[in-house]
Amino acid sequence: MTELIRLSKLMAERGLCSRREADVYIERGWVYVDDQKIDVLGTRVDPACKIKLSGQAKAAQQQRVTILLHKPIGYVSGQPEPGYKPAVTLIQRDSHWQEDSGQTFSPAMLKGLAPAGRLDIDSTGLLVMTQDGRVARQLSGEDSDIEKEYLVRVEGQLSDGGLDLLNHGLALDGCALKPAQVTWQNDDQLKFILKEGKKRQIRRMCELVGLRVTGLKRVRIGQVKLGHLPLGQWRFLHEDERF
Repeated sequence: MTELIRLSKLMAERGLCSRREADVYIERGWVYVDDQKIDVLGTRVDPACKIKLSGQAKAAQQQRVTILLHKPIGYVSGQPEPGYKPAVTLIQRDSHWQEDSGQTFSPAMLKGLAPAGRLDIDSTGLLVMTQDGRVARQLSGEDSDIEKEYLVRVEGQLSDGGLDLLNHGLALDGCALKPAQVTWQNDDQLKFILKEGKKRQIRRMCELVGLRVTGLKRVRIGQVKLGHLPLGQWRFLHEDERF
């Protein structure tokens, strides 16, 4: 006998929306399972069922914004820490990059806007903030396979075999790290390409091989690059851009 699964969980697993959004859509009667409208929270369904969102749900998703911010040092990605401001406070009308086109800033876009993944307080570069649960899951879900590229300035003496270990062979918190792509860019700068994001991962990896990070900048997430976006400014993710 097939074990049934909670509908909102299945919707999130299929990338249709976040679990929180799924509950809202179900409550509003915007979800159809095998052509039957489902409007009762907690409904459990066959994992192989066909799920369809109504036009209202799709319209609501299209109104959700995703923003790219060039985060400066000193701002935290998510919940504020004592003495520091969250990066979302930088999303204002006057910090909208003047070269961006299309949408315009509205205070309504700040509601539910949250970081999709972290960027440490002492790191700079590309930070994605979104109202769209699909984007959040794609970038920061447990099964996310999106590449993130960093330029990392270091000092110290790299241990023998250290570069090989950075690429594959290190462990943090008792867990082996996924293979990475780490190469020298110049005498004091490395390029890291990762598919995971443990807390302060790059800094801790470098410490294990005799290096100390003096500067860290994220320049790409998936196919989306930081590009010429100025420090402290933001722009919208464009319709033709995909992570």
